[in-house]
Amino acid sequence: MTTNNPEILVSIRNVVKHFDISGGWLEQIKFDNGRITRKQSIVKAVNGISFDIKKGQTVSVVGESGCGKSTLARTVMGLYPPNSGEILYQGKRIDNLSDAKLKHYRTRMQMVFQDPYASLNPRMTVGKTLREPIRFHRPELKEGQVAEKVAEVMAKVGIDPDWQDRFPHEFSGGQRQRISIARALALDPDFIVADEPIAALDVSIQAQILNLMMDLQEKSDLTYLFISHDLSVVEHISDVVAVMYLGSLCEMAPKKQLFDNPAHPYTQALLSAIPKLGHEFSHEKLKGDIPSPINLPAGCVFHTRCKYVNDRCRSEIPAQRAGDGNTIVACHAVEEKRI
Repeated sequence: MTTNNPEILVSIRNVVKHFDISGGWLEQIKFDNGRITRKQSIVKAVNGISFDIKKGQTVSVVGESGCGKSTLARTVMGLYPPNSGEILYQGKRIDNLSDAKLKHYRTRMQMVFQDPYASLNPRMTVGKTLREPIRFHRPELKEGQVAEKVAEVMAKVGIDPDWQDRFPHEFSGGQRQRISIARALALDPDFIVADEPIAALDVSIQAQILNLMMDLQEKSDLTYLFISHDLSVVEHISDVVAVMYLGSLCEMAPKKQLFDNPAHPYTQALLSAIPKLGHEFSHEKLKGDIPSPINLPAGCVFHTRCKYVNDRCRSEIPAQRAGDGNTIVACHAVEEKRI
């Protein structure tokens, strides 16, 4: 499958990712009317997500812990194969490619992980960490050219190139994340998935890393898929925001539209939790607990906590529908104008 819109860099089409956590055969055996059957436990992490990411944009995915946003990010990167659906890069499907054919796209798509302490090999120097992907993907480069590229990306992220012989433990958390970003930049990618890249850092360092990423985006024409649960961070860095709940896309809209006029009840509840200077704090508390992703409720997955619920919400899954101002909303109450 291909698409012809040159503005769209990455397309996600009805992506589903489930995990079988049943365990060994002894743990799976159950008795049903005298018969031995196999019991399965399936975590339904991502359930039919679809959206496009345009070149040069930062699309942020937000939601409570366990909503499936990190699973979606890893599926887009090919770290998890989707159960169904399609991932397209510049109009070409990549989720079904062999490792050999996918190698080309590995240079175009890179990832920055959440934990800068776990994402770097403690036994490798910074220089070796950065040289390794360049040597693997660009074998035609001579050693001097590789060294020049390593020094260039280190300088780009604010790390002294003379520190190449140091090990990760000799750097602070913020410096390690800068090195992780440098590793992502080493192959000159177009698209970077950042999975909560500042969540493990001190607040004072978070702003530095965010500003670095925004500067790099402007200078190198990068496109980001940014995963976060911090709405203030998302408001600062995003062009478009997608809101997930229990593996489903609730709402997607340009940043200003979503923060000024949220349509979905879940988005409204999330945004009400942000204190604002000069305004009385009135957090809208959601009733009930989040259902288990192993046993999702029928119909709309949010209906067990929604104040606008009706019988249709309990039985029919809402479709993603286009709204005003380039928005996407999956909500029966919005469709029926009950909100």
